[in-house]
Amino acid sequence: MTGHSTPATGGVTDDPIRLGTMLFTLVEPHRGHEVAYNRWYERDHFYAGCQIGAFNFAGARFVATGALKELRLPGGPTAISPDTQVGTYLGVYYVLDGHHDEWNRWAVDQVNALHAAGRMFEARDHVHTGLYRYRWERRRDDDGVPAELTLDRRFPGLATVFLEAAEGVTTDRLDSWYRDEYLPTVLPGSAVATVLAYSPLPLLADAPGDVPRDPSVDRRLAYTWFLDEDPAASWAATFGGQAAAVEASGLGRLVWASPFVGTVPGTDTYTDQLWSGGPS
Repeated sequence: MTGHSTPATGGVTDDPIRLGTMLFTLVEPHRGHEVAYNRWYERDHFYAGCQIGAFNFAGARFVATGALKELRLPGGPTAISPDTQVGTYLGVYYVLDGHHDEWNRWAVDQVNALHAAGRMFEARDHVHTGLYRYRWERRRDDDGVPAELTLDRRFPGLATVFLEAAEGVTTDRLDSWYRDEYLPTVLPGSAVATVLAYSPLPLLADAPGDVPRDPSVDRRLAYTWFLDEDPAASWAATFGGQAAAVEASGLGRLVWASPFVGTVPGTDTYTDQLWSGGPS
């Protein structure tokens, strides 16, 4: 069984490498600061804010260009983003199962220390930042990419989908329908390699104040879809009917769906394509 060293003992535990928690952080750089933001995040904060922490075993960054944002569902303001063109850079991180509380305490303390040290970037806004408990995975292929490797695989495309349960419907019921009834109609023969499901976890009370709190989050579910191609290529076919399908089930509604592509670390790729009509 695979193990890892712990800072507390220096010994090897018998924890399997298994996904437990996802940190999902969607951020909007202020226009005119997009290159500086991208460089600060990838060269400092990606590591100092998350990756150097114990039990944070994977991370990746994604970006929604202006053209990709035009594909977002539904159009207009949503509970995730106030505008279709808001919510540009996405950071996704994986935390080892069984160590959420330890990592979460470290992460809040670390970010507060970075604030105190002046190592944060002011010209940006948090759009949606949340912690999510991993529930399940579904792969298109029997021997496909498992959940724990999805960020390191560097898939060409990522789609994020948020659902909200209808009044009187549990999130477990909605989630079961999505997994067992809806996904089997979509995955076969598609460009979607792996779908991961999550439910929300609370932020700590002393988490940084610039991270918005959402009172409706407990009725939501989050899904990350990893694609073998640019999501624009199959967006209409794979995601265009999701809102109608969820509504027709009578179990809930689609809150937000967005396509992303991976950033190219060490470059300013996409920084001139972040908003419809250009960067200014």
